[in-house]
Amino acid sequence: MERSGHQDSFARDNLPPAEEWPEFLLDEVGSDYPARMNCAVDLVDAQVAQGNGERPALRWLRGGQPQVMSYGELQALVNRIAHVLTEDLGLIAGNRLLLRGPNSPMLAASWLAAVKAGLVTVPTMPLLRAKELKQIIDKAQVHAVLCDNALRAEAERCLDTADEHFCAGLESALYFNDAGPASLDTLAAAKPDAFDACDTAADDVCLIAFTSGTTGIPKGCMHFHRDVLLMCDIFSKQVIKPTADDIFCGTPPLAFTFGLGGLLCFPLRAGASVILVEKLTPALLLQTVQDFKASIVFTAPTFYRQMATLVGNYDISSLRKTISAGEALSDATRCLWRAATGIEMIDGIGGTEMIHVFISSCEEEVRRGAIGRVLPGYQAQVVDDRMQPVPVGKPGRLALRGPTGCRYLADARQREFVRDGWNLPGDTFVMDADGYFFYQARNDDMIVSSGYNIAGPEVEDALLRHPAVAECGVVGQADEARGQVVKAYVVLNTGLEPSELLIKELQEFVKASVAPYKYPRVIEFVDALPRTENGKLRRSVLRTWVNPPVGATQS
Repeated sequence: MERSGHQDSFARDNLPPAEEWPEFLLDEVGSDYPARMNCAVDLVDAQVAQGNGERPALRWLRGGQPQVMSYGELQALVNRIAHVLTEDLGLIAGNRLLLRGPNSPMLAASWLAAVKAGLVTVPTMPLLRAKELKQIIDKAQVHAVLCDNALRAEAERCLDTADEHFCAGLESALYFNDAGPASLDTLAAAKPDAFDACDTAADDVCLIAFTSGTTGIPKGCMHFHRDVLLMCDIFSKQVIKPTADDIFCGTPPLAFTFGLGGLLCFPLRAGASVILVEKLTPALLLQTVQDFKASIVFTAPTFYRQMATLVGNYDISSLRKTISAGEALSDATRCLWRAATGIEMIDGIGGTEMIHVFISSCEEEVRRGAIGRVLPGYQAQVVDDRMQPVPVGKPGRLALRGPTGCRYLADARQREFVRDGWNLPGDTFVMDADGYFFYQARNDDMIVSSGYNIAGPEVEDALLRHPAVAECGVVGQADEARGQVVKAYVVLNTGLEPSELLIKELQEFVKASVAPYKYPRVIEFVDALPRTENGKLRRSVLRTWVNPPVGATQS
């Protein structure tokens, strides 16, 4: 590893042992990156140096009126915040800084400022409570918090010595989007516009992205400055292919690496701009596209399905690229969106451990039912439990390696995710003879019924083709005779009523489109499905609905 630019060595000290790392492939992509780099400089300062200082970088609404911040203005704001972090908070390179807030210009600038100052950023979801924040703060040994003023209550609990969620190592918090005299906004306004970036190494950690496994115990995924540019130069540059005139928008929070890439790093790397909106509905996202003339959208399949029925009410002629990730994109949803807009969806699968998407295809290379092919720089194969490749067309575990990969923060689960130098994201796939990958399910979501392996997403796709179905989620329900049976939770379209007759109709509809043994033997109609802030279906919650713990209630 290159000499670190961090004074605080915590991040490097808590990387997994070298023998537990995946094999990193940097020859094809990333080999020409300098040994010393600060990715915030590459994302912002480089654009100003190229003469793009007057071009728009960030867009948002204030009081219903569109606002624009240029690259030059963003650079100045980033530099002023970096001064606050190093001078007023006294943070040194390598210290961990927790970031908390909905998507906004101040959150985006704060992340860039922290990275430029050599800090290790720890972005967190806005809905997390003090109990969950404490787990993250304690594990990452966070020094300080930057938090949107609207969310300060839970952060303050972590600083309150009388609160059960008090974090002893947490030293301070600053709040933004606040006009108070001690706010980040006020302090930054008095600082100089110039700041010398920390001399970080390409393999210095700049991001710890937390994800929870099935146990709910958070795992910190450690990513380098180099990794941030790699996700831009692989998925964005080679599949999305943005130009400086593109305007990005979408729903994923910046706390997700999907959102950090799609709604900050990708547009900045291309010299483009991004619209940051705190909370979007399908209708409001279409309104945003119309009002700002957005050209690239990132969101989850659920949003695309709902927006497809609304597009006729808006002028979305500026839209040219739509990217789906976060959960499986059913072919039914892809076809519905294409029929409504004429736009072929770009699908992708990625993961927090890998930082972003590693399998995808350009619109012109889409193959029906497939996510796509492995992206340049990555290698992927479908393997059995012994890590041996399975025959083409047979399901197995996805294994991949490339220029990015899993490095958990001091976590024994590193040995589960990485095996023989390959990353194992936990997904079941089929690969065809042309190298296209077809998603089946999460490894732990495969339904085994009477000896048959059934992929829930395939049944969901069949159900979604029925005109009565708005949304659905499929899981396995314990059954004495068959081991498991397929159970579907279905949200009906507006104006329709549940009935036994409709259940029979849906079952026969599925039997007519997939192998009959896959049909849902049990269907339950619900008002809504459990989803994450990113719109991803929470299958773990559905499984508790099917087989609730003793004393539990459905919620």
